[in-house]
Amino acid sequence: MEVVGARAPGKIILAGEHAVVHGSAAVAAAIDLYTRCSLRLLTEDESASSAVELELRDPGLAFSWPCARLREVFFPTDSDSAAAGEPRPCSPDLLAAIARLLEEQEIPEAKIWLSSGLSAFLFLYTSILGCRAGKVTVSSDLPMGAGLGSSAAFCVSMSGALLTAAGVVAVGGGGGKGWELVRKDDLELVNRWAFQGEKIIHGKPSGIDNSVSTFGSMIKFKKGELTSLKSSNPVKMLITDTRVGRNTKALVAGVSERSSRHPDAMASVFHAVNSISEELSSIVELTANDEIAITSREEKLAELMEMNQGLLQCMGVSHSSIETVLRTTLKFNLVSKLTGAGGGGCVLTLIPTLLSNLVLDKVIAELESHSFRCFKVEVGGQGLQVCQGDC
Repeated sequence: MEVVGARAPGKIILAGEHAVVHGSAAVAAAIDLYTRCSLRLLTEDESASSAVELELRDPGLAFSWPCARLREVFFPTDSDSAAAGEPRPCSPDLLAAIARLLEEQEIPEAKIWLSSGLSAFLFLYTSILGCRAGKVTVSSDLPMGAGLGSSAAFCVSMSGALLTAAGVVAVGGGGGKGWELVRKDDLELVNRWAFQGEKIIHGKPSGIDNSVSTFGSMIKFKKGELTSLKSSNPVKMLITDTRVGRNTKALVAGVSERSSRHPDAMASVFHAVNSISEELSSIVELTANDEIAITSREEKLAELMEMNQGLLQCMGVSHSSIETVLRTTLKFNLVSKLTGAGGGGCVLTLIPTLLSNLVLDKVIAELESHSFRCFKVEVGGQGLQVCQGDC
């Protein structure tokens, strides 16, 4: 069978992180950094070993599971009973069985954090394709664990490739060459499967990351409701990965504890963040037809980002590495804010349309002198795309 491919974007939080847990609105957007998944189902002639293989190119690891062993774990009482059209959660018993299966693999101690992703892979593969022999290859532009939705992009791209190979997601509407968009109904199915994978990795995810990765563009999220936003003009950002790890659960808990100690003050902070997210949602949907209108729009976005960052500092989730990015970009009159949990991770810097490449190169050079890593991205682009053959 020819190769089936899928790619899914990462995401950023433009406004509202942490406050969203306390009822405020948040705005998230897709970015043009992708995780790519390719799958080739093996024929009987090719699958003498009859195994499911996974190659993770970025960490340089490869895994293989004999199909007979997978049947013992996933289908102990009957033949392969995959049901690609009916997403279902992974039961605690099955998750424990998958953990035992992974113990048979020689996962390097330094990479043991990959186990949850491998568990999600095995669950999604066998749920959608049963135990058919195949080889899956994954590569990504996204740094892992930096708050850019790398796990969601993994689950979305994986689900997209598996469902396409199963014949459930249709391709070919774009002429059969290169990356193609997916129909909305198919995207809904991919998103539901990807969410099951995210639950294996994170326990209780919000569903924001996989939704943005699946559907692309921008969304406003408030009290469990998602609203799609359409940006008429491109927004460009510089993402700085501080390479500082953070404990998301501890940071979220810290904000809740501060709210308990200062309920009135923190309620005002959350209310202000909600106002910022709502205003930002309106601004990104405005059409700017000339240079003056574009500059005005970008200035308003910058002011809202600056205010949001100040409120995140009030919540206690900034970090010395984040402050270094803020000071560095401010020297060039650029506005930045953390994105995601804070405490390290990534920082967004708005790139004005009129900013020269020379100045931007100087900003990047100075940030990289602090051992940070920088990515220039466009915000609010396409979600999941699939292809058949070489992409």
